[in-house]
Amino acid sequence: MATGGSAIRGSRVGAGPMGEQDHGYHAERVKVCYWDALGNETVRYFAANVADEDIPEIIDSPSSGLPAGRDQANPPVEAKVEPYKTHLAYVKERRTEDEAKTLLEDALMQLRRRRGTLTS
Repeated sequence: MATGGSAIRGSRVGAGPMGEQDHGYHAERVKVCYWDALGNETVRYFAANVADEDIPEIIDSPSSGLPAGRDQANPPVEAKVEPYKTHLAYVKERRTEDEAKTLLEDALMQLRRRRGTLTS
């Protein structure tokens, strides 16, 4: 009963011995933990030669979508999302009702003057 194929089943040609740790250089890493407001922990690894100020203080938690910070006791709160504002809403923030009426009257007067329908 002859069987064909590799003497070691389940291995690739040229894969080398299983469990061998000498396949390339492993850079030193720093483990950084982040927590969101729900208590979910997210771990990120950064190269050990990265400056501490280059490691982000806040990330988005992949499990909840909330912001996650490095301080477990004081996780960041979600920033309030402002609803979409129309152009008119921004104008109303800058102008009072009286200013709006004055501007409208001036614009209408200029329009009537151009059309020749201005009555004295």
